[in-house]
Amino acid sequence: MTKIIAPSVLASDFANLQSEIEMLNQSDAEWIHIDVMDGVFVPNISFGMPVIQAIKKHAKKTMDVHLMIVNPDQYISTFKKVGADILTVHYEACTHLHRTLQAIKAEGMKAGVALNPHTPISVLEDVIRDIDLVCLMSVNPGFGGQSFIENTYKKVIQLKHLIEQSSSEAKIEIDGGVTDKNAHKLVTAGADVLVAGSFVFKANNPIETIKKLKALANS
Repeated sequence: MTKIIAPSVLASDFANLQSEIEMLNQSDAEWIHIDVMDGVFVPNISFGMPVIQAIKKHAKKTMDVHLMIVNPDQYISTFKKVGADILTVHYEACTHLHRTLQAIKAEGMKAGVALNPHTPISVLEDVIRDIDLVCLMSVNPGFGGQSFIENTYKKVIQLKHLIEQSSSEAKIEIDGGVTDKNAHKLVTAGADVLVAGSFVFKANNPIETIKKLKALANS
């Protein structure tokens, strides 16, 4: 299975969002990763619904929306309306995770679950077959540009084992500090999707950087 690159627009130039999205359309990236932060679940605030709707107007790629918010359930249908194709909620923010996953799928979106760096893989044992995507946070959520947490490799291997044992079809996504230095090792451990923010958008040539990252991930 071809590995997926999902540039995170949190690191893009917000004043030129349209041209940044058009650049991603021309690149080898398959997904566009959009972080939604509420200033409560994480200590930062990012895109709201109108911005996602504006991105959708120009995006020709899969919209991978990552909710770092409390009470995600109350917004599920709204995120579908503004253009999310994949909707990922945090395990730590969901009291009734199974119900939340079913609600996301009922809206016709793929359902993802994100785990903070300190949350063990074992918490997903009872729901892994209901999940389309598991997003492992390889930095503490809330800010872009942080350095990669090395323990992530071990978690990827554990998660891959759980997925295989459960006959789940969930993809493994890594979010935070992904660069050309760790991409190949992450994929070797079992990752399917690499989210890259600063590494792509702060590069001199983002299209070339995405191409190289994709080549590394699929080598």
